[in-house]
Amino acid sequence: MDIAPWVWGVTIAVLLGVIALDFVVITRRPHEPSMREAAIWVSIYVSLAILFGIGLAFFTEGQAMDFFTGWIVEYSMSMDNLFVFILILGSFAVPREHRQRVLLVGIALALLFRGLFIAAGAAAVNAFAGVFYLFGAFLLYTAWKLISSAGENEEYEENAALRTVRRILPTSDTYDGHKLITRVNGKRLVTPMLMVMIAIGMTDILFALDSIPAIFGITQEPYLVFTANAFALMGLRQLYFLIGGLMDKLVYLSHGLAVILGFIGVKLILHAVHETTELHVPEIPTVASLVVIVTTLAATTVLSLLKSRHDARVQQASVAPEDTASGDDDDDLDERVSL
Repeated sequence: MDIAPWVWGVTIAVLLGVIALDFVVITRRPHEPSMREAAIWVSIYVSLAILFGIGLAFFTEGQAMDFFTGWIVEYSMSMDNLFVFILILGSFAVPREHRQRVLLVGIALALLFRGLFIAAGAAAVNAFAGVFYLFGAFLLYTAWKLISSAGENEEYEENAALRTVRRILPTSDTYDGHKLITRVNGKRLVTPMLMVMIAIGMTDILFALDSIPAIFGITQEPYLVFTANAFALMGLRQLYFLIGGLMDKLVYLSHGLAVILGFIGVKLILHAVHETTELHVPEIPTVASLVVIVTTLAATTVLSLLKSRHDARVQQASVAPEDTASGDDDDDLDERVSL
């Protein structure tokens, strides 16, 4: 699939235009979107991705399926990204009306970093097919880490790089609107707003390391890899306000992502064996990948909601006897008082 330079130029220009428009709107009216507003924008971005895929089906041969599969993979991995964003925003106590700005900057940085990683990954793939062994092994390792850490209490901890930045840049204790730099007693200090943006930017780099090898397991076409990432990220800000409060109910999300990453890791290794040796090994077609990914995500969501509902019932049942006992004690006390 040969993509003309002007197509790349138009695509990047449109993405930059959307980000710029978003930034202008947020700057003029900082606010926390309502559920209705967030749902409308999420629907718009999902519809645009579907229309883009339909367009690929008309103008290319077999590329639409690759795009949709890659987009779903990136969207599912963005959910894990979203969960970490929630931890970071909560840890830095970002005012709710300014969270849109922070998330938009995070998305812009994510697009930048992923664009760089995609270019590097495409160059590596074209130079040496054996790089798929490395990608596959890395995804299998990531899947194992997700499984082994499942169930642990998630808390955001500042990494060494961010602590170093804090030592270099004196930081104020409070926010000053959306400003990145403020003055306190005549001294210029950076605000927590800048620090939270740095934290999200560093997190984006780590997520790109997982994300890019995963989608290269679906397609090696850089344009499809980039657009699938872009469409998955563009609606992430609104998705935060739409389902951010429900993320704690997706208790099996890490398990589902581990299955998907493990599956793609195996797919990459089989592809590497096929490309670098004369062994006749089966390759997993894109349609099969799409079925496995969608089925895994559906099962993860259903099982998570059932588990959350069961835990809520158990908790309610454990509280009820205590309330009954308390009520009986109150009745006994009333009887003694009346006597």
